[in-house]
Amino acid sequence: MLAMLCATAMAQPRVTAAEPLPDAKGAGAEIQIGLCAPTNEIVQALDLRPRGAAITVWQFDDTALTLFGRGLRLRLRVAADGRSTFTLKVADQDCARVVPKLVPLAEGKCEYDVYGTIRAGAVSLNLGLDAESTNDMLAGRVTPAQVLSQSQIGYLREVVGIWPLPPGIRKLGPIRVQTYRTKGKLYDIDISQLPGGEQFAEISRKVPLGETTRTMKAMEVDLSRAGVAMCADQSSQAVNKLRALLR
Repeated sequence: MLAMLCATAMAQPRVTAAEPLPDAKGAGAEIQIGLCAPTNEIVQALDLRPRGAAITVWQFDDTALTLFGRGLRLRLRVAADGRSTFTLKVADQDCARVVPKLVPLAEGKCEYDVYGTIRAGAVSLNLGLDAESTNDMLAGRVTPAQVLSQSQIGYLREVVGIWPLPPGIRKLGPIRVQTYRTKGKLYDIDISQLPGGEQFAEISRKVPLGETTRTMKAMEVDLSRAGVAMCADQSSQAVNKLRALLR
């Protein structure tokens, strides 16, 4: 298994040039609103129902958060059965100009993340790992660079201009994430708990790009009616989690 992973990581991905997409009309958007209320109050006020079992999430970066500073996130989401999804997420991407060959439909997507008044495209490329490969990665027997797929390496090299990865990348976590849904299955709410006990809550909904403004207003009305406070800072919670994990 280790030899196979190393060989995959060192293989040169073949990239065929393609015409950029003419526009981003087909791209979706995910509206995300940080919630700043005690999590038990959020669950009660919104009458939430768990959506599946909790998962364990690990982030990967160095102590200076070099990857995050370049708009990159490496994230491993481990399910209850030990299998996982290893994701490369690249921020500030123009979905209208993404080269399709670099983001295969079976492996990834480009969609817009919406936080408050900020809307930015992001490319995500996923790799599924079995329980054995997941354990090897978490135990340090293989590095994130050795596990990345050819598509993930190709995007880092051809678009981001970062390959190989900088030294000192290590795992940060674990974060326990439980996803809930509102009673009418309109919204998803992720409640994350860090090892130090810090908790973060975020409500989200995926919609077509052209419906973000109307949907966000409706979400704000629903939260106000439920008496759930939104965070004053509606930038992404990701960097706050990473900084807390470094402490």
